[in-house]
Amino acid sequence: MGDTWTGEKVRLRGVEPEDWRGFRDLARDLDGVRAADLVQPPRSDEGFRAWTAERAGRPPGGEAFRLVVEVVADGSFAGAVTVGETDRRAGRFRIGVEIGRGHRRRGYAAEAVSLLLAYQFGEERLHKCEVEVYAFNEASLALFRGVGFVEEGRLRDHEFLAGAHHDVVLLGITAPEYRSAATG
Repeated sequence: MGDTWTGEKVRLRGVEPEDWRGFRDLARDLDGVRAADLVQPPRSDEGFRAWTAERAGRPPGGEAFRLVVEVVADGSFAGAVTVGETDRRAGRFRIGVEIGRGHRRRGYAAEAVSLLLAYQFGEERLHKCEVEVYAFNEASLALFRGVGFVEEGRLRDHEFLAGAHHDVVLLGITAPEYRSAATG
């Protein structure tokens, strides 16, 4: 039996206090923005150290959690994945993925999302995953569609970012759809 958290290219692991620089770099990169992100005032390095240390001290798993996406080949910090808004009664959860500028277009995000979905659908026995993506974020839309997500709707002028309102695309995938796409 293989490691649930390791693929060919990336490994998902817990947050460590030393990851603060990676999270700082992700926060400064607005090209990778997701629908839940907001432009905020700059945070100090000490603020990132404290934020990361607090997350490193949290127990693993639960209804909401964040994992680091680490490159298998060299152990470098490539980004992060998050799980949130878990509704166990309905069997539904949301995810997010952020990959740093220097690690994009290498398949890391797709593999990280697949590892996370396999865990949530398999071990946690949840039924459906949802994501929200800015309509202008073609790379993220292609990523999620490539993993098997289906567009379920669009919220017009839904989020305000960098001085303008933007549409948000809602996508979803069910456990059977994921299994079919993963084996197909």
